[in-house]
Amino acid sequence: MGRVTAPTPVIPVPPADLPGTLGALRAAGHQYRTVKQELRDNLLARMRSGETRFPGIVGYDDTVLPEVERALLAGHDMVLLGERGQGKTRLIRSLGALLDEWTPVLPGSVLNEHPMHPLTPASRAQVAEAGDDLPIGWLHRSMRYGEKLATPDTSVGDLIGDVDPIRIAQGRTLGDPETIHFGLVPRTNRGIFAVNELPDLAERIQVALLNVLEERDIQVRGYQLRLPLDLLLVASANPEDYTNRGRIITPLKDRFGAEIRTHYPVDLELELALIRQEADLVAEVPEHVLEVLARFARAVRESPSVDPRSGVSARFAIAAAETVAGAALRRAGLLAASGTPDGRPEVAVARVGDAVSVTSTLRGKVEFESGEEGRETEILAHLLRTATAETFRAHLAGLDLSGFTALVEDGAAIETGELVSAAELLRQVGTVPGLAKVLDRLNLGDAPTSEVAAAAVEFVLEGLHLTRRLGKDVTDSGRTVYGGRG
Repeated sequence: MGRVTAPTPVIPVPPADLPGTLGALRAAGHQYRTVKQELRDNLLARMRSGETRFPGIVGYDDTVLPEVERALLAGHDMVLLGERGQGKTRLIRSLGALLDEWTPVLPGSVLNEHPMHPLTPASRAQVAEAGDDLPIGWLHRSMRYGEKLATPDTSVGDLIGDVDPIRIAQGRTLGDPETIHFGLVPRTNRGIFAVNELPDLAERIQVALLNVLEERDIQVRGYQLRLPLDLLLVASANPEDYTNRGRIITPLKDRFGAEIRTHYPVDLELELALIRQEADLVAEVPEHVLEVLARFARAVRESPSVDPRSGVSARFAIAAAETVAGAALRRAGLLAASGTPDGRPEVAVARVGDAVSVTSTLRGKVEFESGEEGRETEILAHLLRTATAETFRAHLAGLDLSGFTALVEDGAAIETGELVSAAELLRQVGTVPGLAKVLDRLNLGDAPTSEVAAAAVEFVLEGLHLTRRLGKDVTDSGRTVYGGRG
C-alpha cells in the first residue's frame, strides 16, 4: 500500500482591507477588549439579532444553554459535568464561534499579544520603538481555541511551560521570559482553552492551573512569571469522578465560576433530531426504523441491567443508525450479484430486521452491572424488541391489520430477512388490504418505492409478532419466517 498523507490544514487568509499597522488600527477605531468582554459582546449581539447562538447543539435549548450563556455574560470560567456522549466537547468547541472572526496580533508572538496590550518586555519595547508604524498581523478565531485531553502523564511543561536550556546556554537569565518555552495554556492567550476529562489530570498538575484561573499568572520551576493571561478556561468532567472520587482538587473546583450539568436528550423527538443530525447514513433509513433505534437507546439508558454511572452515550444511537444503514447497503450489494426477481438493482433501504445486528456489534458501548455478565446480548435483544413494539403501537395502534394476519392463514408463511429482496417480499404479500393506511401512518407517501414499501411490510409483520398475533422462526440460513399465531 502507498503511504497515506494527512491533508494539510487550511489556514484562513485575512481580508486585504484589514489595517496593516498599529496606526491604521487606531485610526479605524479599534478598541482593545479581553476575551471575556469579546464573548459577552458577541453573544449579546446574537441575542439581539435572533441569530442562532450555538449551531449544531441539540436538546439543550431550555436547560444547559441558558446556564452557559449566563456564565459567559458573567465572565466566568466553567466546568461541564456529564456522563459520556452528552456533547460536552462539542458544546465547548462551539464557544469559539462567539469570538471575533479576526483579531489583531503582534507578528511572531507565541502569546498572541495584542498590539495595544503587549505582555512581554520584548514586545513592549518593540511597540515603543516602532510606534504607529509597527506592522501587525491578524489571527482567525479558529486559531484561538486550544484543547488538551487530560491524561495521567500530562506534565506541567505540557500545560504551562518549562525553561528552555538552549536559551539559558545562549546567555539569557532565568528571570527573562525569553528563556521560557510556553505550554498549551499560555499559547492560547486571548482565546479559549479546554481541558477534557479534568479529573484524569494528576492532582499535582491541577495545582498548576490554580494561578491561571485566579491570579492569571504562571510559575515555571519556582520562578514566578507575571503574565496577565487573557483566556476563558473551560473543563469537562464525569460527575462520578467529580463528586464521588474527589479527583478534582477543592481549590481548583472553587476557582471555576460556573458548574453546569449536561444531560442526555430529555425526550424522544430530541433523540431523533440528534440521530438525524449526526449519523452518516450510507443508505436510506425510514423514519420508523430511526424511531425504533432512538427508543432502543433510551431503553438501554434506563435499564436496571446497565450501570447508570457510566451512562449510554448519544453515540450509541448514532452508531446503531449507521450500522442499520450498512446492513441495508450490504443486502443491496449481495442482491446485485444474485439478481432480483424483477431484474432491476436493489436500492439500499433499511428495514427493522436490520437492527438485530446492533445488539452484538454495539454491546461494547454499554457498561453492564456486574451481575449481568454473559447476558449482555440477550438483554440488548430484549430491549430492542421492546422498542420495536412501542414504535409499532405508537404508529399503528387501532389500525385494522387483519389483511396481514390473513396472509398466513391455512399454514402459509412469509419469508423475509437480510437476503430477501424487496420485490420478493412484496410478491409474497401481494395486494394486502390495509397497506395504504400503514404507509400513511408511517408517513411513507402515496407512491413509495418497492424497497420502502417492503420496509413497511416487514415492520408490520414484526409488530404483529411482538404483539402475539403472528408466529416467527429464524432459519439456519438467516431468513425470518412469519406464519401462524404467536
